[in-house]
Amino acid sequence: MCGIVAAAARREVSEILLEGLRRLEYRGYDSAGMALLDNERNLLMHKQLGKVAELERAQQLQPYLGCTGIAHTRWATHGEPSAANAHPHISGQRLALVHNGIIENHEALRLELSQQGYQFASVTDSEVIVHLLHSAMEAGNSLAEAMQITVSRLDGAYALAVIDAEHPEQIVAARQGSPLVIGVGIGENFLASDQMALRQVTDRFIYLEEGDLALLSPSSIIIYDEAGKEVQRQKTRIDAAVETADMGDFDHYMIKEIYEQPRALAATLNLSADHQIADEVFGNGAAAIFDKVQAIQIVACGTSFHAGMVARYWLEELAGIPCQIEVASEFRYRKRVQHENTLLVTISQSGETADTLAAMRNVAPGEFLGSLVIANVDNSSLVRESDLVFLTRAGIEIGVASTKAFTTQLVGLLMLTTVLGRRRAMPVEQVQEVVNALHNLPDYVQETLELDDAIKQISESFISKHHALFLGRGIQYPVAMEGALKLKEISYIHAEAYPAGELKHGPLALVDDDMPIVAVAPGDELLEKLKSNLEEVRSRGGELFVFADGQAGFASEPRVNVLNMPHCPEVVKPIVYTVALQLLSYHVAVQKGTDVDKPRNLAKSVTVE
Repeated sequence: MCGIVAAAARREVSEILLEGLRRLEYRGYDSAGMALLDNERNLLMHKQLGKVAELERAQQLQPYLGCTGIAHTRWATHGEPSAANAHPHISGQRLALVHNGIIENHEALRLELSQQGYQFASVTDSEVIVHLLHSAMEAGNSLAEAMQITVSRLDGAYALAVIDAEHPEQIVAARQGSPLVIGVGIGENFLASDQMALRQVTDRFIYLEEGDLALLSPSSIIIYDEAGKEVQRQKTRIDAAVETADMGDFDHYMIKEIYEQPRALAATLNLSADHQIADEVFGNGAAAIFDKVQAIQIVACGTSFHAGMVARYWLEELAGIPCQIEVASEFRYRKRVQHENTLLVTISQSGETADTLAAMRNVAPGEFLGSLVIANVDNSSLVRESDLVFLTRAGIEIGVASTKAFTTQLVGLLMLTTVLGRRRAMPVEQVQEVVNALHNLPDYVQETLELDDAIKQISESFISKHHALFLGRGIQYPVAMEGALKLKEISYIHAEAYPAGELKHGPLALVDDDMPIVAVAPGDELLEKLKSNLEEVRSRGGELFVFADGQAGFASEPRVNVLNMPHCPEVVKPIVYTVALQLLSYHVAVQKGTDVDKPRNLAKSVTVE
């Protein structure tokens, strides 16, 4: 889950590398490093513990300049965050390497290399690769040949970029299970783990495929496939209008992205002029596949998994289609039995989530009718490899805790429910009600954002707490799960979510006057049962924070704090109430003084298992 940037140019590239790392820091911020080859073929390197700003300071104090270089921002897997474990790693004072991924057989390789006399400066799995590469070159192989030999011995996932002091204009790269993209310039070429790192220097990209090996120089790009055959990969031009990743007038990316949701939701809706949802928004050939769908299997991780849980309620209740939802890391490792004509739906903000991608790749031929991905990043691996695609229009999301990416996923899933439902159980009138609710959704979310000051006031009650309980019933249970996840992600308060009906089956033992309880209480048919559950909490000294429909009949009283939410159709309440819980988590984290955008131990794009 690290960020890689590399450049081979006729101009000095240190600032290009640093800017690329700034744009990728959301992928890892434990340490950062940069290696350059100067005009005398000297290998120059800075490595710093901490964020990219520390690397920038080191470069300012001792500038290293060169036309060929690699850079990296790390999220630690093997080895604690430290300067020694930071990338790049070097071997023989000539090779420098950066790596994203995990090498599963690194211990056996480390032992073999140690017996050959190689000394290790780190405890990372990544350093094994550069020594293995050096060993292959010492045997007389070219840089490309040595890379082919090296990757053939690696078990696991990797995206690699290497520079060699003996070939100062060249970068060699390889990928398996972790993304790499080439940025095509004029008299210069670039490499990165995410195209966003290179948008300041090019709008033309080549996406490397699984098993690809690439050689880059300022004037050439040569790509070999997994079989070692030279191949041509398609160039993709991306709209030159680069989205801003600036915070503007906001204090954090997260709050900026929360406030961007009305726009992002409206952009994602993609309704026709007569407010209808066309099958084609899910890709060419969608209608033919949708006509045959008899069941849905959703696979996702983290926040995206919660989106899938919400969708199961929609799909079964509105469309009458059986739906299963499973965490990707579990789905890929168990024997499965599927309904006939099941559509596999994967959900991923980045389109590169390792477990979700592996789950899709590992299904047996004919096991599913087809595959559909809901993702926020065009040309990502899941997007390129799925039969059907629904692209959310959330725009760049920098905050590690997902906000607008999640709510736009829900929009995509409700649109999917509608196009499938009109083929089955949904009356025309109900379809139109859902479409109208979606059309008005940005306005409902805007009304929720206007409650920001009231939610900030509620958040003050959480500052000194160490635990919190979130409750919901029905479709609001996964919303409660997402609310608990957001709170624990950015404020480090331990939070759990339960269906409210499960209180008496264990969680009630935790309730006391030091345990705040957050309840999501829309005005649906389960409201009276939820009121009874909340009374059980209050009678045991728990303080309640109820997010309730303004027409639900809740009123604040001692130890019951009610926030009246905008009245809106039941079908879109999961999206609207999610926004309120995002604001709650944000304000709690700010007042606790945590790093809102870059919470400890987490990274934005989870590209390792």
